[in-house]
Amino acid sequence: MSDVADNLNNWNDRAVVHANGGYGDLTQFAKNQNAITTTVKRDLDVLKPFLTHNSVENKRLLHLQCHIGDDTLSWARLGAKDVYGLDFSPAALKYARKLAQEANTSITYVEGDARYAAEAIPEKLGQFDIIVTSAGTITWLPELKSWAKSIGQLLAPGGIFMIRDNHPLLFALDNAGLEIKLGYFSGTEITYQSDASYTPNSNGKIKHQTNHNWAHDFAEIINSLIAAGLTIKNVGEHKISDWKSLPSLIYDKSQEGWTLPADSPQIPLTFSVVAQKL
Repeated sequence: MSDVADNLNNWNDRAVVHANGGYGDLTQFAKNQNAITTTVKRDLDVLKPFLTHNSVENKRLLHLQCHIGDDTLSWARLGAKDVYGLDFSPAALKYARKLAQEANTSITYVEGDARYAAEAIPEKLGQFDIIVTSAGTITWLPELKSWAKSIGQLLAPGGIFMIRDNHPLLFALDNAGLEIKLGYFSGTEITYQSDASYTPNSNGKIKHQTNHNWAHDFAEIINSLIAAGLTIKNVGEHKISDWKSLPSLIYDKSQEGWTLPADSPQIPLTFSVVAQKL
């Protein structure tokens, strides 16, 4: 079995856990037409300076590695039109479609590997105004050259791409603290076993326990996008995480995210890149 196939089996299991309590009450989320995930709120803050009227309203949007669709639904609620979500997990997409139906919102979901998104939805080549991916995505991809190429092919002229994800530095840190344990540079791969996901009360609920992650340093991320014909508009490094990515992180209610204690050495927990197809 390939590394990507291992991850697919693992994420099919995670989808069940996340959709049945791991991500909270999704039925209530569907009913509340004003509900927007905190992840998308942070993503929008990154995107706003590069959007007309600081808004995604009436923009054609693709969400890569969309998982169970709560973030994708949030983009639609913010006014994006002709919204697409793409993920490699059929289990996740089943829940994403169910959520959109419950919310009475039209979203097109496509099963596919984010590296080959352009092949999965060839009818949308050169048509998306915005492509987004966020919070725990590219570490699951073995390489980024194909990923960036697909993004370039799917964006309309003038279109904007935004990624906000775990900072590459975190890959090199051990999960027990701030000590360097793994290689930072692209090409580093880690395989591990876990019967849990990152959500509360998930211990013992993941049947397919093999995970493969790949390091992607800033040079690979940025140069892959440049090679795909995109122009880098902004690079950000941020002190807040969408999940407890290090054991020392504390939850900050005011920011609805996880931060390092004030007396701890401060390092970036997430990064963002905004690029444009000119």
